[in-house]
This record gives sequence, structure tokens and C-alpha cells, in this order.
Amino acid sequence: MTNHTTGRTVPAVTTAERIHLIDIGINLTHRSYAADRDAVMARAQAAGVVQMLVTGSSAASTREAVALASAHPRRLFATAGVHPHYADEWSAQVASELATLAGSSEIVAIGECGLDYYRNLSPPALQRDAFHQQLELAVSAGKPVFLHQRDAQADFVAILREHRAHLSGAVAHCFTGTAADLECYLEMQLFIGITGWICDERRGAHLLPLMRTIPAQQLLLETDGPYLMPRDLEPKPASRRNEPAYLPHIAATVARARGETLAQLATQTTANARQLFHLPIIH
Repeated sequence: MTNHTTGRTVPAVTTAERIHLIDIGINLTHRSYAADRDAVMARAQAAGVVQMLVTGSSAASTREAVALASAHPRRLFATAGVHPHYADEWSAQVASELATLAGSSEIVAIGECGLDYYRNLSPPALQRDAFHQQLELAVSAGKPVFLHQRDAQADFVAILREHRAHLSGAVAHCFTGTAADLECYLEMQLFIGITGWICDERRGAHLLPLMRTIPAQQLLLETDGPYLMPRDLEPKPASRRNEPAYLPHIAATVARARGETLAQLATQTTANARQLFHLPIIH
């Protein structure tokens, strides 16, 4: 289906197959959405994405995420955190601000936090310190964590294990790892967030056989827009910007890999998101 106002191709969802999905990770404060954010949200709702979590990756983006969620109650929610790329911005002032923001009703998780040794945009030691402190914040706030890990599995798991027993819940955001990584996360009772990476035949094909090994109660869906637009969308959108309206396409890919119907997967993952993040039921 083409939106003739924007020219964007949006997966069609017919009345007979109407589904309700929750995008648990969308960087909706990203500058690429500045010109048409309302249209992006309208397309998401038209595609069956009824609720979204706006990712906070720094103190500034967390403030913006809270403002967006406040303007769209019951449909948008936010996370509060500092991405490992920005760990060098972590300070007592940032920690205090995030602790205050974490108490707001709009914030449903702490993060995006974790470790990223792939780019090392912040020194690893600072990443580890910020990660520890955000896990402690999640414990004190009584909220789950939204986790990021890339090329840092050993340190990531070691730090997470220190805090896991006291956390109310956790999701491995944008899981792209190995079968061994998945087994480790499932053993720690993490939820697993799957993105459009699974639709990329160059680097995501290994995820397809892993989908059947994820317990239904631990599976979540996300776009991570504007990043990771599904490569196999047909016809291909003119823009490479990802958006929540493409979540049904990702869901359909996961459902096929699991041997489930799209409706079954949507019902389960939506229930999972509401359980983990304590979201209200809306239609």
C-alpha cells in the first residue's frame, strides 16, 4: 500500500487480518523524523502498531522522549538511559537527572544501556561504569532494563549477572547474536527483542533457525528505527529510513520462522510487552 501523501510504501493490513503490535524500540526523537513525526505515528497506527517505546539514549534524548510520551499518553512511552556510545557523558548530574526522570509515569524502562566494543566511541572502562550505575538505577526504580550489547559479550554478561537477581526484568534489545549468546540470555530470563536485522539475507539469516528456540513468553518485536529497515521490503521504499509501520513485515518474518501465524505472534508479543513494561491495554 502506498501513502500518496508521502509516497512511502506501507505494508497493508486488511480488516480480516487486523493485528495489534507494540514496537518496543523506536528512536522517535531522531532528527530524521523531525519533519514528519506525526505522519510516522499515523502510519504506524494504520499498520496496527498501537503502542511504541521511544528510546532514550542520552540525557537530552530521554527528556525529548518523555515529552513525546507525555503528549501522546497511553500510546507512546519512553526509556531513560545513556547508550554506551555516550558513556563519556555520564556524570553525577546525569545520574541524578535520569533518577528523577525514571520516576515519571512515561518512563517504563531504564536504558538503552550496556556495552559496545565494536565502535568504542566511549572508553570501555567508562562504558562499564555507566552500565553498572544504570542497572543500579533500574533496581532502585523498580523498572526493567533495555539492554545493548555489541562485541562485548563476556563483560556484558558478567556485569548483568551481578545485578540480574534484583532487576524486575530485562530485554536484550536488537538481538543479533549466536545460538550460544541466545542460550545465555534465555538462561538469565531475558526477553529477546527482534528487529529487521532478521530480514537481511547478508547478516541476519542465522537468526531464522533460532526463532523456534525462543520461548513464546520471552519474545518481543521492535524496529529500532530509523535504523535497520528490512532489506526485503517489496517494493523497496524510496528512503532507507526505517519506521514503525514496517513492524508487521518484521513480525511476519518471525512468525514464518517460528511456524506460527502472524495473528498468533502478534497476540503473544503484544502481551509480552505489556507484561514487561506494564503497559495499558488499548486498541
